[in-house]
Amino acid sequence: MAESKTDAESHVRRNPHPDFKSVESYRPPFDHNRQFSFSKTPAPDWELGSGSNDGTTAGLRAARDDSEGKQTPDGEAPSVAPHVSIDPYEPGRPAVSNYKLLISAIVPRPIGFISTTSAAGDRNLAPFSYTNVVNHDPPVFTVGFAGGFDKAKDTLRNLTETRECTINIISEHYLEAANACSINAPLGVSEWALSGLTPVECISVKAPRVGEAIFSVEGRLMDTKQFESRADPGKKTGVLAIIEGVRFWAREDAFEDNEEADGKGGKKLGPRSKLDPKVLRPVSRLGGITYGRMVDGIELPRPDYAEVVKSVGGESEAERKGLLRGKV
Repeated sequence: MAESKTDAESHVRRNPHPDFKSVESYRPPFDHNRQFSFSKTPAPDWELGSGSNDGTTAGLRAARDDSEGKQTPDGEAPSVAPHVSIDPYEPGRPAVSNYKLLISAIVPRPIGFISTTSAAGDRNLAPFSYTNVVNHDPPVFTVGFAGGFDKAKDTLRNLTETRECTINIISEHYLEAANACSINAPLGVSEWALSGLTPVECISVKAPRVGEAIFSVEGRLMDTKQFESRADPGKKTGVLAIIEGVRFWAREDAFEDNEEADGKGGKKLGPRSKLDPKVLRPVSRLGGITYGRMVDGIELPRPDYAEVVKSVGGESEAERKGLLRGKV
């Protein structure tokens, strides 16, 4: 018998709090006034070859020198906790342990809030944190689904039937409603009604976009890839969907470059190519039931090789300092 959504969620045991509302009551209120802002980098005076900015590199070098019998001045480097090796296929290690490890380590993850419509016209809406953009020409997105086609969730079933969807980016102002759509409701129960969110008609696909979303993508399915368990051969454990973005929707006030000078003292419509994080206020997924908000930014220019070499006195000086050496 196929495992139900309720059984699957109980097996994962994602929620660590028996009474979440009681735990939440002791936490400070959400700060709606906190705005996205930039800070300096952790180490503005960082120099080439320095490694980490917290002493980890120095500690690793000291440990290496010690293993090679070299002397390291006392107190010069902090000790670094050792790493442990984890074999995902170790006998007796359940797959759910790999799941929990990966979703707590690969963070923050963007959330694809996927809207689909079945061949019969039934609408579905659900969030997926195995989502990312992987190309821009054409715009290509990937979405990962747990379980194989034999246990396909409504979203995957609809997507393969109609080959259409919308991908909506979740923002702070409708986080609770989006999370409500992750409910393990039986087939036929509308997430749109449970969440109270607004379906808005699209142009190129039948699946509606989320009206509350600041940014949405109309998408068409390009391909799928099903995965099989290594530990339990024959068991289908996941499906990767590759989706082409065929139309974008963005709220007009969210553009950083909505207007630009026209050279005549006036303004004209800008290229509409960059959204303002202060308006988008995107939400990400961390481990367990934890979401993350984006309120701090750090800018770092990409280094230019010629400028970097010049700044240290040329290639000969860079080689003398050990900054330039062949790849090994």
